[in-house]
Amino acid sequence: MPSAPKWLFDFADRLMPTAPLMTVVHTELVSEGLKKIRFTGDFKKMDVKTGCYMDFRVSDTEVRRYTISYIDHEKSSIEFIAHLHGDSPGSRFMELLKTGDKVKVSSPRGRKYYDEAIKKYLVFGDETSLALACSFQPVLLQRAHPFLFYFELDDQNKSAPELLGLQNCTVFPKNGSFRKGDFIKDLPVVRSADWQDAGFILTGNVRSVQEFRKVLKSRSSAKVNTHGYWLEGRAGL
Repeated sequence: MPSAPKWLFDFADRLMPTAPLMTVVHTELVSEGLKKIRFTGDFKKMDVKTGCYMDFRVSDTEVRRYTISYIDHEKSSIEFIAHLHGDSPGSRFMELLKTGDKVKVSSPRGRKYYDEAIKKYLVFGDETSLALACSFQPVLLQRAHPFLFYFELDDQNKSAPELLGLQNCTVFPKNGSFRKGDFIKDLPVVRSADWQDAGFILTGNVRSVQEFRKVLKSRSSAKVNTHGYWLEGRAGL
């Protein structure tokens, strides 16, 4: 429910559980189109699993979801990576956040992305998926999973994965290649027998996710977990 009448969100705010009030303590531009935002608050009792997200009420009538990229319970610190992509409600809200601002958000929620039984992982997405990759990497390193990150990014953000400390990354230009089955079929990770039973987490643009999933399902026994974050012409997906 990305958009709804103000009265409905007001009513939901009174009924639904929320996280502790968060205060912005640091912001920085990772690249021209990406902003890292760190908050502080009382997060010690908050259950945050890999890939969890929180809902931000970015206007009276709009809510947007952002994945938690990092949390430190002991230091009461939590981080998000926002994609700044023009004059949309979420982008505007995140771009204007500054040190000292206080924000009320929902309690953490999310899908079960991680399964320890899966030996290898590939995480695919775009700018909206970088926070998910940041939340995943420590778990994958700690438990010695072979892993890859594939990102389709605008030119202004192509250095962001390296700046965020992400390893084993391949960056592709955001030119529609992942809407083409033949292009995906030729990817080394799809052609390699070593990755046929890996776990693939496909996020970001809905059309890219759908095409990648279709190719994997036709060519491998991989476990495919999909979550389309956005689609052209659909507000707030």
